[in-house]
Amino acid sequence: MNRKLSFIISEENSNITIHDFLKKQGFSSQNIIELKKMHRSILIDDEWMHMNYILQKGQHLNIHIQETTSNDKILPINLPFPIIYEDEDLVVINKPANMPIHPSQNNYDNTLANAAAYYYEEMQHLPFIFRCINRLDRDTTGLTILAKNMYSANILAGQMQKREIKRLYLAILDGKLDKKYGTVCLPIGRKDGSTIERKIDLEKGDSAITHYYRLKETDNYTLAAFQLETGRTHQIRVHMASMNTPLVGDSLYNTKSSSDALSRQALHAYRISFIHPITGKRMKFTAPIPEDMKLIFPI
Repeated sequence: MNRKLSFIISEENSNITIHDFLKKQGFSSQNIIELKKMHRSILIDDEWMHMNYILQKGQHLNIHIQETTSNDKILPINLPFPIIYEDEDLVVINKPANMPIHPSQNNYDNTLANAAAYYYEEMQHLPFIFRCINRLDRDTTGLTILAKNMYSANILAGQMQKREIKRLYLAILDGKLDKKYGTVCLPIGRKDGSTIERKIDLEKGDSAITHYYRLKETDNYTLAAFQLETGRTHQIRVHMASMNTPLVGDSLYNTKSSSDALSRQALHAYRISFIHPITGKRMKFTAPIPEDMKLIFPI
């Protein structure tokens, strides 16, 4: 992927080096190292400049990010790749169920990374490095962001780390919530002997905070919305199971008789909002609740 960025140097940013200016704009040290390797990547008045050049007010600094190779270990496979939004810097995907994010053992050709590689390399004839910003479990559906260049990836990853990317999840619970809304503050840790399963661990677990809101309920099920202050593995699933309202279809944490009503956990990343890494504009997207969840809880 190629990306050209232009900056006009202000009074505030004059008399500093290009290196220091790029750091202020959110380029990481690794971004800067990669830029140094790219041909004519840093230009002032069409002249290729060094990172230690001192900038002056009013100058036009042009940055040309040139990523010409793809992830060579990710196979391009023709899989669903439902695009909600795309521009030069990012793409927002409505991830289907039964699709891991990254290739792993026994999952070499069925992942979102494989789908992205096919879309860009085979359909668009563009090199593509897979950079997923917010990960979802294999069977959790909904919105996830992919960065399309190293700069946008660094900015978005920083937003994720600072909890500035806001996400709203919808889930169908097996049973009823006692309160219309509330907060679960219970630490989560790895279950002994398992690389996947998690549990409430008051002694050694990591802090985990989940806010929940009851939206609708029937005799058997509850539709609820969730906002997370932390991002622990299986956080919503573990917290709801601890309240005796596990997610419908959750094979790990639901031991109730109705857990087979769905072939996966009924969890959907419904809404996401963040600041665009280049324009600075607030972006907000929603993805309709999937059909299999509608069969359990018509909306």
